[in-house]
Amino acid sequence: MLTIKAFTFNPLGTNCYVVSDETHEAVIIDCGALYDEERATISDYLDINELHPVAHLLTHAHFDHLWGAAFLHERYGLAARCPEGDLPLFNNVEGQMRGILGGYAMNCATGPTGDAITPDTIVRFGTHALSVIATPGHTPGGVCYYCKEERVLFSGDSLFRMSIGRTDFPGGNHWDLIKALHQLLKELPDDVIVYPGHGPQTDVLTERTNNPYL
Repeated sequence: MLTIKAFTFNPLGTNCYVVSDETHEAVIIDCGALYDEERATISDYLDINELHPVAHLLTHAHFDHLWGAAFLHERYGLAARCPEGDLPLFNNVEGQMRGILGGYAMNCATGPTGDAITPDTIVRFGTHALSVIATPGHTPGGVCYYCKEERVLFSGDSLFRMSIGRTDFPGGNHWDLIKALHQLLKELPDDVIVYPGHGPQTDVLTERTNNPYL
């Protein structure tokens, strides 16, 4: 059985998830921990629960989802695993900030990248596995991570409760995202719980039947 701990970090309210099972192995999804106290919160949770993090996974490479990447690499040796199509964003964080924030940028160390995430990637930890579902549109390489056994989906900024990710940032494509989400919701069971990159959790049935964008 999975234990999913959600944290909300940084001024943009980015959700970070620590996902673990009975083996005490864990993966961290979208560590946007910007401030020292946020990073300490992650470390304290891992230490108190005696968890061994084996991967840092990015749903996409926008800066607010990887502010904690360098910290995780320094503290735990985890090189962020970035979707292949978003590697240009990962490698030019200050440039993407300027494009999104109207010319403003701050220093953002990322650490190195680990093995790139592709649609064929299977991320294994403990007795569980996460498969990858491509959902481009918010960014060129955006993905969701799906645990079929536990019926949970980590959707990043592709799908929110009653909303979808913005597509007006550089590299975004509205119709690519709509197409990807229609296919996603068509294929997944109704009872899959969706953990998004911002805001509260939802489920596939709610979004398939009520999401005004879909």
